[in-house]
Amino acid sequence: MDTLQIPMTDYAYLEGVSWDEYESLLEQAGARPLRFTYDGGRLEIMTLSYEHESPKKVIGRLIELLAIVLHVSFRSGGSTTMKRKVKEKGLEPDDCYWFEHEKQMRGKKNLDLKRDPPPDLAVEIDVTQSVIKRMRIYAALRVPEVWRFKKGRLKAHVLQPDGTYQQIDSSRIFPFVTMAELQRFVDRAANTDESELARAFMAWVEKEVKPRLDGGRRNGRRSK
Repeated sequence: MDTLQIPMTDYAYLEGVSWDEYESLLEQAGARPLRFTYDGGRLEIMTLSYEHESPKKVIGRLIELLAIVLHVSFRSGGSTTMKRKVKEKGLEPDDCYWFEHEKQMRGKKNLDLKRDPPPDLAVEIDVTQSVIKRMRIYAALRVPEVWRFKKGRLKAHVLQPDGTYQQIDSSRIFPFVTMAELQRFVDRAANTDESELARAFMAWVEKEVKPRLDGGRRNGRRSK
């Protein structure tokens, strides 16, 4: 049987793809900017557009600046492939981070979900209609929280015991910031220099968010 090759198109949807073929295609891709979504023999391959990558960079930067200004330890994983053969599921998040499990990821060169914790937060930029439901794959891989950007709106979803995601107003990682507040900065990004946006965001976090966090700590609350 001929080895399955990556289709030379911007988008491909394949069925009947074995796990070994999926892993072979991942190896063929190397560092090429492709996004693979695998679910029980079905495989979707997409190239990454500017429409997709631009909000990804903005949202990722906001997450990292929040953590830096608020002194929250984190480890970034970018679009690291996450997969579990036993689940027959795999994907690349658009961005991902470890917060609670940051120490466990120090010194790692590879991610193996058989022994390593999944990211505490994944970012999903949904600008192209996907045949495969990626949120179901995040749930199977036990990713506790996903920030999903769809139709210009950024929303946080937390994994429930029944394996579904529930939308929440504030991230469990950054409970003193609402998603509506973050949305204001995401909206400004389209018509603002990103350096200027970053400075404005850090100034807002210092002025508005840090006092909430400090007050919460004095009252016995803390960020998880």
